[in-house]
Amino acid sequence: MVATLLATSFVIFGASYAAPGDPVTFLAGGKENLTPEYLAAIRAQYHLDDPFLVQYARWLGDAVTGDLGRSMQYNDQVFDLMMARLPSTLGLVAYAAVLFVVFGVALGVLAAVRGGRTDSAVVAGTTLATSVPSFVTAAVLISLFGVQLGWFPVMGGGSLWHLTLPAVTLALGALAIISRVTRQAMVEQRELDHVTVARASGLSERLIVTRHVLRGALGPIVTMCGLVTAGMLAGTVVVETAFSLNGIGSLLVKAINTHDFPVTQAVMLFMVVAYIVVTTLVELLQPLIDPRVRRRA
Repeated sequence: MVATLLATSFVIFGASYAAPGDPVTFLAGGKENLTPEYLAAIRAQYHLDDPFLVQYARWLGDAVTGDLGRSMQYNDQVFDLMMARLPSTLGLVAYAAVLFVVFGVALGVLAAVRGGRTDSAVVAGTTLATSVPSFVTAAVLISLFGVQLGWFPVMGGGSLWHLTLPAVTLALGALAIISRVTRQAMVEQRELDHVTVARASGLSERLIVTRHVLRGALGPIVTMCGLVTAGMLAGTVVVETAFSLNGIGSLLVKAINTHDFPVTQAVMLFMVVAYIVVTTLVELLQPLIDPRVRRRA
């Protein structure tokens, strides 16, 4: 984890400074202030004249202690800006996670148990859901359920009702992935010897599916759910922009457009840290879910 964080922090810091444009021009505030003396004073104030490695070391040291710097655009602490918007993003991701876990696992189980046309329909539907970009899904949902039918609000947050359309948009692609993983894991489990023995012993098909097949398939399902949930933190950028949500994703878009380096670097670093933490927790849960993992260890 430490090695990964160090490597990604270096890439994030370097990528921000490799972007076109100069933040000094934005900080100057107008064309009348673009004098060499004023620009030099701004560079000195923000240490932009220091060598790249010196700037990186200063930024990394401050980030480790919790100081993420000060926003160039909002003139406020980056940490405070992120904390104000974090609940909106976490609520959206949590809502979307509940949707894709419940419906994704249910569709995967249905496809594996029924087979035939049901399996083909689930595979076709999930393939279509995966192929549609999230911004197209957002536009369709806004037009149909927000404008024409008027069932849901299309802008802003504050309640589950406001987050429904964004959560559905975010969850559709993930639902397709989870349903496929669930289906494949259950198909593999149904062919194992202990399932054949259970079926030969006269157990009902319902008990076989819930107690033997689904339980044995939980390992890859939980792993993929964790990976998808962690990846959603970066996927909120498009959804929050489409639905005008004041979350971490929309903050990142505004920071990139205005060359607000401290905010850009902090948000991207947060996304990496969140992804690593979630995937590590999933790895730690594996021995609790599947005793075979604990025995092999």
